[in-house]
Amino acid sequence: MSGPDRQPQAPDDPVPPPERLEALVEAVHAMLRAEPHTTEHALIRRLDEAGHAEFDRRRLADPLGLFRVHFLLFHCLHRLRERLAASGEASLEIHCLRIRLGPPPPGRHTLPDAHDPLRDFYLDLAHLRSTDAEAVRALLEGFWREAARREARAEALAVLGLEDPVDDAAIRRRYRQLARQHHPDRGGDGARLREINAAMDRLLRRR
Repeated sequence: MSGPDRQPQAPDDPVPPPERLEALVEAVHAMLRAEPHTTEHALIRRLDEAGHAEFDRRRLADPLGLFRVHFLLFHCLHRLRERLAASGEASLEIHCLRIRLGPPPPGRHTLPDAHDPLRDFYLDLAHLRSTDAEAVRALLEGFWREAARREARAEALAVLGLEDPVDDAAIRRRYRQLARQHHPDRGGDGARLREINAAMDRLLRRR
C-alpha cells in the first residue's frame, strides 16, 4: 500500500512510521472510550501524560511544534472516525473545543454526506511533512488578520445596534434609519451621526 504514511521516516520527519501511527490511533480511541466528551487540549495533555512523545506539551511553545502536535492529533481523530464509520460502531465529532465519541446514528453510515475539506486536509500526511516554520508563520498571520477583520466588523455593527448574521441590505436599512434619526437638521446629535457614518464606512470597506 502506497501513501505518505508508508514512506520511511527521515530523522527530522514529523510523520511517525505506520505502526506508530496505528498505536496512536488506538491510544486516542482508548482515551475517548474512557472519556467520551473532551477537548483538544485535554486530549493532548492525557496523551503526553501517558508517555506519547509525539504529544509532548513542551512542543506547544513553538508555533511549528504546535502545528505538528495539532495536525497529528487531528489526523488520528479523522482516521478513527473513518474506522468507526466503516464498522458502524460509533460517531465521532471533531472540533478544537469539542471532541465527542457518541453512539452511531440510525443505520451504519456515520460520516457526513457533504464533502469535508478539513477531513481531506488532515488525512493527507503530506501536509504535515510540507508545512515548515515559514508556512506556519504565514498561517498565523492570516489567522490574526481575519480575527482583526471580524472584530472590526463586530464593533461597527454594534454601533448600528446590529450583530451577525446580518446581510448588507439590513445594514443599509438600519444605517438610513439611524442617519435620519441623528441628523442635526432633525435635532439629532452630530457626534453620534459621525460615529454612525464611520461605522458604515468601515463596513463598506471590509472587502
